[in-house]
Amino acid sequence: MPSEEELIAEREKKLAALQEKGIEPYPHGYDVQHTASALHEQYDSLPAEGKTQDEVSVAGRLLGFRNLGKITFAHIQDSTGKIQLYFRKDDLKQYDLLKMLDGGDWIGAKGTIFKSKQGELSVAVTSFQLLSKALRPLPEKWHGLKDVEQRYRQRYLDLTMNPEVKEVFKQRQTILDTTRKVLRDKGYLEVEIPVLEPIYGGAEAKPFKSFLNAHKMTVYMRIALELPLKKLLVGGFDKVFEIGKVFRNEDIDRSHNPEFTMMECYCAYGDYTTMMEITEEIYEQCALALHGKTKVTYGDHELEFKKPWPRMTMLEAIKKFSNIDAASMSKEDLMQHANPDDVKQGASRGELINAIFEDKVESHLIQPTFITHHPWETCPLAKKCREDPEFAIERFEPFACGMELANGYSELNDPKRQKELFTAGEEKRQKGDEEAHPFDEDYIKALEHGMPPAGGLGIGIDRMTMLLTNKQSIRDVIIFPFMKH
Repeated sequence: MPSEEELIAEREKKLAALQEKGIEPYPHGYDVQHTASALHEQYDSLPAEGKTQDEVSVAGRLLGFRNLGKITFAHIQDSTGKIQLYFRKDDLKQYDLLKMLDGGDWIGAKGTIFKSKQGELSVAVTSFQLLSKALRPLPEKWHGLKDVEQRYRQRYLDLTMNPEVKEVFKQRQTILDTTRKVLRDKGYLEVEIPVLEPIYGGAEAKPFKSFLNAHKMTVYMRIALELPLKKLLVGGFDKVFEIGKVFRNEDIDRSHNPEFTMMECYCAYGDYTTMMEITEEIYEQCALALHGKTKVTYGDHELEFKKPWPRMTMLEAIKKFSNIDAASMSKEDLMQHANPDDVKQGASRGELINAIFEDKVESHLIQPTFITHHPWETCPLAKKCREDPEFAIERFEPFACGMELANGYSELNDPKRQKELFTAGEEKRQKGDEEAHPFDEDYIKALEHGMPPAGGLGIGIDRMTMLLTNKQSIRDVIIFPFMKH
């Protein structure tokens, strides 16, 4: 079998021969009038050996030939599917040019529709044009593109050899469209906020850092969308959202990528219960848009996204799934149950409870479930809980199959309290905690001008796509995931 280098050399000879004949191997365009899927749908009832005089114009990537002397069969693949081409020497002055083509080349073809003896829809080609000469061969036909790492690194080949992958990203678009529709129907305005920020914030995460030459200053890639969107509430907008990329310089695993897509929305005069209801509705409507039902298969589980979802406080969940009564335990008692690897030095009682929850409870949360009433230490941007102000904040996180799906809370709008929490976060950051929230003076100024009570929500679009399309890795739902080079 020829090596890849030998195959490339042979294709380059064909390229040169085409150019010598005055044939442009990379023309500017082609008049495509039909897609493979549309033709299959239109002529589904045409019987085997049925012929028409209907003229069509198609284009796509050549996937292979069967040369039978004076006739040749080939398949092309466009963005919607495959269709067979039938070349007959007696009908084509260009017939000999087929020898200059290879699998992987892009061609356009015009002809009439018929069905073969085997009932395969085909185009009887009356003319064709090379649209792009491929110098590298596609992966070998029968083995395809199996290596997972190569599939992610060379997504363009993955999409060619495994066309079902395209469906995931079409479904992702449906999720985005449905999410936008739910929010717009509720009166939310979609806005765009900066990706580069002089101060990062809105979450506790390690940022990516860069340098802005024009102003000789350090800048950061945003780690969340929160603070600029809440400034818009100060400015008088009632409901705003953005769907966009955020960046966190953290671990890479099956549910984490250094850049990922978030939807964040903020509603003046709402609270965390308002945002839980929106979370349920977005997930329910996305499931219906994709599957026509609210039950979705993910791995070995059937998940029910129909609202309302169960709700438990963090303390209730810890007691139910680990039989630890954290509510009555001292800090010293909690230390006996926490995983030392998950606990930062000098951790508070609330941080220990959160660490126990992450270690012993999250994996048990299979069906969509809201966890509420987090310790106040877990978020410097949420209001104290009305039922338990000394311990908890009005925050929620929904989980399914052990994954966090979203994050939301009643937004803190007391500038003095916010300043205290930012100051505490800045002290932790100065002591080396790279994930602590920095002090944002401009945001404090905005709150001092007055922000109405509000609820906020952030949903990870990638994880939502994983769950609703039954994909086990975030890299399966990000079209170009980050890969080590």
